[in-house]
Parts: sequence; C-alpha cells; structure tokens
Amino acid sequence: MTSVIPAIRPNAQPKGRNMIAVASGKGGVGKTWFSITLSQALAKQGKRTLLFDGDLGLANVDIQLGLMPKHDLGSVITNRATLNQAALPYEDGGFDIISGKSGTGSLGNVPANRLQVLSEDLTLMSSSYDHIIIDMGAGVERTIRYLLQNVGTCLVVATDEPTSLTDAYAFIKINHLERPGTDIQIVINMADTIKEGQKTYNTLLKACQGFLKISPSLAGIIRRDSKVRDAIRSQTPILTSFPASSAASDVEDVAKKLLE
Repeated sequence: MTSVIPAIRPNAQPKGRNMIAVASGKGGVGKTWFSITLSQALAKQGKRTLLFDGDLGLANVDIQLGLMPKHDLGSVITNRATLNQAALPYEDGGFDIISGKSGTGSLGNVPANRLQVLSEDLTLMSSSYDHIIIDMGAGVERTIRYLLQNVGTCLVVATDEPTSLTDAYAFIKINHLERPGTDIQIVINMADTIKEGQKTYNTLLKACQGFLKISPSLAGIIRRDSKVRDAIRSQTPILTSFPASSAASDVEDVAKKLLE
C-alpha cells in the first residue's frame, strides 16, 4: 500500500511542538498499547495523526496491529527508504504509522549523527500532521533521548508497581535536567480503580516535587480492563473492537484533555 503524506500546511504549528512522546522507565506498562489507542482517539477527533514506533530493536506496533509494512524504521536508518516512504496509512484506525523494526539490534547500535538526522527529519515531517505520537523505547539510554529533542509534550506511562514508579521517576529526572522546558505529564495505566490510580499518581508527584521541584500534571488514569488483552490478541485497536470498554473510554478522555 502506498503512503500518501499530506502537504505541509502554511498555518501549521511550530515544528515539533505537536509531537507527543509516550515514554516509560521500564517495559511492561502498556506503553505501546496506549500509543496505538491514543493515536486512534486523536484521529477520531478529526486530527491528522502519525504514530511513530521509536524502538528499532523491540518494536511491536506492527505486531499488535497485524501489519507487514514494506518499509520500516530499519529501512530509514540504513538509507533504504525515507520517512515519507515508510509512512503506512492504517485505514482501520484512521491514522498513519511508521513501524519500528523488531529483532535487528537496538538504537544503541545506530551512530549518533544518524539519530540526529532522524530526529530532524521527523520534526520536519510534523508540519504535515496535527499530531505525531512517538512510542519511545523503554529506558533512559542516550540514543532513546535523541528522539525527545524537539517534542512538545512527554507522556510518562507508569503503573502501581514499585519498579515502574522508580523507573518513571528516573526518566522524568533525566528528561527534566536535559530539557527543562518540556511539558511532562503522567499517565497511570492498569489502575484497579480511579481512586487507586490517583494514589499512584500522588506517590510519583510527591517524589518529583520533593526532589526535582516540579509538578508533572496528571494526563489520565487508565483502568485495568480485560478487553485490552482481548484487543491485543485479535490485533485490533480497542477503540475498534471494544469502543465501550472502560480502558477505551479512559484513553479517549486523555486525548480530549490533550486537545484542550
């Protein structure tokens, strides 16, 4: 399928400010599922959206959606395709995707100058969209942070697990020290209840206030929902397969808050 990238609009936002990074300190917190669902939620609001899978070695956006793209991020890194050529319209979700490449080594093997060019090209491409969602690789390694250079908002996904909170705090700390002007917001995923999710957020917030003197806002709380696993197993976005589920509704609330 040939990707058709929309023309750059003269009244587009400042380059990169419409780029939203979805990050976490560790894996297993539902970051990729959230990125996919948020992209579709924004598309449902009439926003032209691109989902960029920013993990070269452990990418799984294409796996969760059952896609087999002709070009992916690995093709871009090795100069076999441009970002435009790698963009695949995902018609079922109403948004475009640039897939990562699973099983070919991490971004740590990519030269810094190549990552810098990739970041700059993605920033230029942002003028063609209302929003670009960047599904970041888990962790805080230097190569991952290259893709954060020009984003306007960073959504840090965490759960109530102690290791998740500790690693989320570490990510927030490093990002704040390197890029103090970034809008950092927190998403609590897999919360048993909204009240429990609020408690988890407050724990992370107190750590940020006490040690970093910053107060990241709460972007939203996503309740634990068995339909999430069912959607992933069927390789279908939850907003398509189970639009009335609690998790789907919660992500739509995050999207609406971001648009406000």
